[in-house]
Amino acid sequence: MHIKPTEAARTAIAHRPAAFDPIDEGLFEGSKRRFLEFREELRQPDQRGPWLAIAGLIGMLIYSYWPGLLNAQASWSNPQYSHGWIVPLFAVGLLFWWRRPIEPVTLSARLAGLGLLAASFVLRLLAARYRIVTIDMYTFVPAVAGVFLLCGGWSTFRWAWAPIAFLIFMYPLPDEATRYLLGPLQTLATIVSTYALQTLGLDAFREGNQIVVGEMHLGVVDACSGLRMLTIFIALSVALVLLGDRAWWENAVILASAIPIALIVNSIRITVTGLLYQVANSEVAEMVFHDLAGWVMMPMALGMLFVEQQILANLFITEDSRPAAIGPIAAPASKGVGRSVQSADSNQQSPGGRP
Repeated sequence: MHIKPTEAARTAIAHRPAAFDPIDEGLFEGSKRRFLEFREELRQPDQRGPWLAIAGLIGMLIYSYWPGLLNAQASWSNPQYSHGWIVPLFAVGLLFWWRRPIEPVTLSARLAGLGLLAASFVLRLLAARYRIVTIDMYTFVPAVAGVFLLCGGWSTFRWAWAPIAFLIFMYPLPDEATRYLLGPLQTLATIVSTYALQTLGLDAFREGNQIVVGEMHLGVVDACSGLRMLTIFIALSVALVLLGDRAWWENAVILASAIPIALIVNSIRITVTGLLYQVANSEVAEMVFHDLAGWVMMPMALGMLFVEQQILANLFITEDSRPAAIGPIAAPASKGVGRSVQSADSNQQSPGGRP
């Protein structure tokens, strides 16, 4: 038997706060509850229409951007962008988890959505004119945001913009950005690792992007620059910020520390490799550098990020603004005492005002 929800129930669902998540609700229970709520909302014409429009326009965008999406998928075979396949899955899951009922769309939202779509298409035409393939792929993200704004209004855009913006991590960096980043990252990794080896007591010095330790020349090539670790760890840090319930300044510190942590972990990898060349043979060093380092670097970076979160969580103590009770609360007087006190007061004050 299907029970149709009352108007009061619909209003309560539509205006529930964004943080309406029971503490003891697990992933399975939360997903089931959201699915049932979404299915119930789709039976209402004012909710079904906007979602069908969003689905139709997104399907048209996917068809239009299909060559660019295939190029993005091809880049996921590169170890530097091996995380790309999980980005759209994470974004869709976050959209489903944060979903809220669609409210009436204002004219300003319609115009802003159309403007965002038009700007995306114009930028795409310019990118095609100058054959900038990566920029052409990037325009898919603001186009999707424009669809949600056009069909869902400002209220939908407020909870949908962050998961949509996260889609940018499924695309590779432009070739120009890669070229400009590789050189400085290689030099920085070489300098930091050389100083670390010198601090540990080794006679090490730098020659360009090579570290000379005795008779050994350790070259910091493109793969050792840390760019792969940087792209993956930044995407992971943004995902943790989206999933966590922290203050804005904590999120800002976590995002700002993503780049230093990635560079530090990469420098540790090179330093350990230099030490192994001194205490072990080159085969062991190469095995650690190429095989084991990939498995160790990410857990090490996550461990640093976890320690940082614990420090930030305990950096400031939130005080309770409610007044604390001092001493036990006096028990209420018995009925007999209350009647006697009232009788005494009535006897003290006469109707004329005289005792």
